[in-house]
Amino acid sequence: MDKKASPKAVKTAQTSPEVPFTTFIQLDGKCSVPSQFRTPGTFTITRLQSPAGLPDRITKSSPVPALLVSISLKSLPSSSYQVWTSDKLIPTSIVHPFLSNVIDFDSQPRCWAGRAFDYVHYSVPRNGLDDIAEDLGFGRVSNYRLAVLEDDLVVAQITRSILPFLGRRDHFSVLALDQFSLILGAHLLQKYGVLQKTARPSNGGLAPWQKRRASEILHENMHGRIRLSDVARECGLSVSHFARSFKTSFGISTHQWLNQHRIEHTKQLMSQTTKSLIDIAVQSGFNDQAAFTHTFHQLVVVSPGRWRRHYTTRHSRG
Repeated sequence: MDKKASPKAVKTAQTSPEVPFTTFIQLDGKCSVPSQFRTPGTFTITRLQSPAGLPDRITKSSPVPALLVSISLKSLPSSSYQVWTSDKLIPTSIVHPFLSNVIDFDSQPRCWAGRAFDYVHYSVPRNGLDDIAEDLGFGRVSNYRLAVLEDDLVVAQITRSILPFLGRRDHFSVLALDQFSLILGAHLLQKYGVLQKTARPSNGGLAPWQKRRASEILHENMHGRIRLSDVARECGLSVSHFARSFKTSFGISTHQWLNQHRIEHTKQLMSQTTKSLIDIAVQSGFNDQAAFTHTFHQLVVVSPGRWRRHYTTRHSRG
């Protein structure tokens, strides 16, 4: 993404061109989106807000074969919204919140919005979709159905689930983004892909040695910056196959597993040391104390401070 689009752009979890990341761009009326809007060659989530709309249409492109998935978060009248693919204007109506567009970047999508807008855009590389298709037993997927202002409940729901995290300091880890891209990719493949055949994937879990190896690697990388593909490679599996087998074996995703073990580690530190909560948070792989508190409360139902006080009181009486 062109950083000149806005001085307020906030990128998270980007350490190399191949790593997925999120961006939140809030235009202030003085800045504009470049007419050639080029996305990175990796899975990305971009939230783009503008108080004034676009003065002219923009062309969106990707350096690799990919799908563009766009979800509006606010309404636009039909007179203030236009979409082109392959230089052809697509008929549109009123844009209601949480309607989705799914467009192949190969068709050189262009868009224009004449009023204030708020969108979430996903850039989904085709190579990742191909890996999922192979793992699920589908034939080669050469085309994806064009969808404009589609009422896609799945895309709408997963977008609602990530909105609170876009632009926050306690951003997604790359492991969580890898997992998210698999969920979105599987849905896009099955709903919009022109499939050659359908096969029921194996429901088997990981072999004992694979479970041990996966657990070891995740323990060693509690910060969560390891890629899902790295763990899958150590287990001799494709990313999609590994993610599905891991969930079969453990009952949860790798990201959820990692969060549970982070919380167990924080409990040990809170009960056995006098370290501050911020030090415990950082040592256990959280970006800051806010992220730690949010995850702890989500899994344990009480705040870390309250848990620590209760533990200390209970054991001092014993």
